[in-house]
Formats: sequence, structure tokens, C-alpha cells
Amino acid sequence: MDRVERCEEKYAELFGGKPVRDEGSDPEFMRILQRFIFGEVCYTGSLDDRMRELITVTVLAVNQTLPQLKSHTLACLHVGCTPEEVREAVYQCSPFIGFPKTLNAIAAMNESFEKAGISLPLASGETVTEEDRYEKGLSLQSPVYGDEIAERYKWLPGEFAAAVPRFLTELGFGDFATRKGLDAKTRELLTVVILAALGGAETQVRSHVAGALKTGSTGEDVVCALTHAMPYMGIPRFFNALNCAKDLLE
Repeated sequence: MDRVERCEEKYAELFGGKPVRDEGSDPEFMRILQRFIFGEVCYTGSLDDRMRELITVTVLAVNQTLPQLKSHTLACLHVGCTPEEVREAVYQCSPFIGFPKTLNAIAAMNESFEKAGISLPLASGETVTEEDRYEKGLSLQSPVYGDEIAERYKWLPGEFAAAVPRFLTELGFGDFATRKGLDAKTRELLTVVILAALGGAETQVRSHVAGALKTGSTGEDVVCALTHAMPYMGIPRFFNALNCAKDLLE
């Protein structure tokens, strides 16, 4: 198949329709977009459609490109992702992009869930309590990242030296990484994509590339995830992410 035929095949799999030929106000742009993403990028590398769509939803949440997030939430469901998996991909963006932007993404996601006839709220994904969220978070953080953050921020004044590392452990790992719906390997790979899409977070990209490799992803998985995210986040952020972790991925 050539890329036009592959685009038609992939578009039907994801959205149940046909890509643009000459329809609409900007058919030339849409042909470039669709044939590149769905006819080339989607066929490059080993990740399956399910993982690719979770990556896409993640980048769209980071970028706050909410109309596209609605469409790709439905595409996630079309290729076999569960509503819970999509929810977790969006929820776990919040420590990185902040709660307000995550709420925007949740609203767009839920609109698509309701369109698909999915009842809300979904079943709870919580696995921690107020009493054990720190310990359970630390049990996930320490094997992959050790005490790097606590050591790095010892210089903070007063109570902040202890509070800042604790916030990361309790929120990022305790409240989110412990949740049901996604395994540690998937969460770490999506975290790499979140940080790459943010831009300016190359130190954290590199750290989480190492984390993704420790939790079971291969170097090819990471490169494939970043390549798939590239049309949505742009080539400069793609190259920045590759360059900062080159020695880990070679």
C-alpha cells in the first residue's frame, strides 16, 4: 500500500470514516496532515494502535487542543482502549500541566464518553487512603528514582526542604501512579510524552526516559512514542526530547 491507501485504512480503524479528499474549506492542508499522520507516522515503529491513541490523547491534553481531544477519545474507544485507560492517561497529566488544564481535558473527554453512551462517573480507580498515600507512593518512586529529589532540594529553606519532595511523592506517585487502569510501564512512557510535549522540561524528560527503560519499555518504544507524538507537539520539541536522552536511547 502507498501512504494514501494506508491513510484510508488507518483513518477507518480510528474514526470509522474516510479521510479528506477535496471536502471542506482547507482540503489541501487536511490531506497533508492526514496522510502524514495516518499514512506514515502511524505505520512507523512497533507500538500498537491502542498505545498510540493513548499517546495522542496525552499530547492533546497537554496542548489543550480540546476539539481534537474529543475526537481521539472516541478513537481510543474504537481501537480497544477502556474508558478507564483513557481517563488515567488524562488524569496523570495533572502533576505536570496543573489541575485547571487537566480539568479542561477531563471535560472534553467526558463529553466524548457521554456521546459514546458511557455512564459517568466511571468506577473508582483509587487504591490509597489518606493514611497510606505517602508510603504507597514512595514504594513506586524509590525503586525507579531513589531519593534523588529529596537530595536535590535539601537547600530549600525551612519546612520546604521536606515538603517539596513529600508533595511529589504523595501527589505524583501516591495519588496518581497508584491508581488502577494503567500499569507502571504505560504510565512512565506516557510521562515521557507529557514532558516532551510541555517543552523546556528536558531535564525531566531525560529522567523519565531512564524511568521508562527501568519499568520495561525498550529504547525503540520510547523513540516510537516520541515520534508518534511529534505531529501533535511539533518537530522542535521532538528533537529536544531525543537529543537530551540520546545516550540512554542509543
